[in-house]
Amino acid sequence: MKEGDSFVHTFTVTPATHAGFIDIFRDRNPLHTSAQFAQAKGFRGEVMHGNILNGFLSYFIGECLPTKDVIIHAQSIKFSLPVYMNDELEFTARIVGFFESVRTYEFKFSFRNKDGKTVAKGDIQIGLI
Repeated sequence: MKEGDSFVHTFTVTPATHAGFIDIFRDRNPLHTSAQFAQAKGFRGEVMHGNILNGFLSYFIGECLPTKDVIIHAQSIKFSLPVYMNDELEFTARIVGFFESVRTYEFKFSFRNKDGKTVAKGDIQIGLI
């Protein structure tokens, strides 16, 4: 891996992903579980939990990189648009720096919906172990 390398992966927020998140974390806020509530607040339906995207980040780092010798040091994510059930998201990550002295990579990433709109973006730093 080197500075400038890019990675692309597609994620879909499935009913199983949504149900699994609720089952594990018990977050049953009506924004995420009631279409009627979400619509009354101006959304088109149930808004998926933003932290599902953090799970996708974990999958990317743990499973999509060409090495398994990594650990997440820090990450930040900014949510800009809601994600809905069955949304297909294109995830793109680019290495923007490698710091040899601390064996750390820095990535910029984004999630885009099928309309090409960014729903979330951020930074993640991983260390080689």
